Amino acid sequence: MSSERFPSIIVFDVNETLLDIDTLTPLFTRVFGKQRVLREWFAQLVLYSQTMTLSGLYTPFGELGVGALQMIANIRQVTLTDDDINEFKERMSALPAHPDAAPALTRLRDAGFRLVTLTNSASSASPTPLEKAGLSQFFEQHFSIETVGKFKPAPDTYQLVADTLAVDTSDLCLVACHL
Repeated sequence: MSSERFPSIIVFDVNETLLDIDTLTPLFTRVFGKQRVLREWFAQLVLYSQTMTLSGLYTPFGELGVGALQMIANIRQVTLTDDDINEFKERMSALPAHPDAAPALTRLRDAGFRLVTLTNSASSASPTPLEKAGLSQFFEQHFSIETVGKFKPAPDTYQLVADTLAVDTSDLCLVACHL
């Protein structure tokens, strides 16, 4: 018999793993003329969040998202208006769930896994993005990296989850759709 121990708690990333950023496509297509700029923006956002952590700096994820948007606009010589930025923020606060998220979460919960979230985004007042998307009820707890002021994959972010749940980090399995 194997002595391997498998994680019992699944820690879900939120943005783009559970919530679909493709609903930002109309904004990116209108502003930049190309929908693929959305993926470029998201890759830059993840890269810069990691860079901030490695540099020992912290800026809330929402502000970093707007900054990455402005950077992409500057590089592409596109002028962003206040209305564009406001639309971006509004769309980001109301991302829908991916269609397969609820059925998958149901199967995992029914199989006995404990489910929590860990997001780079700041905590928000109710209704939260996960509440708006109809997914909040699947999770026993929601964590934000703002508590430690470091973005994933800083070890402190995962240690926060393990410490709060009184488990070892080896009991956790992170699910994310990106690096």
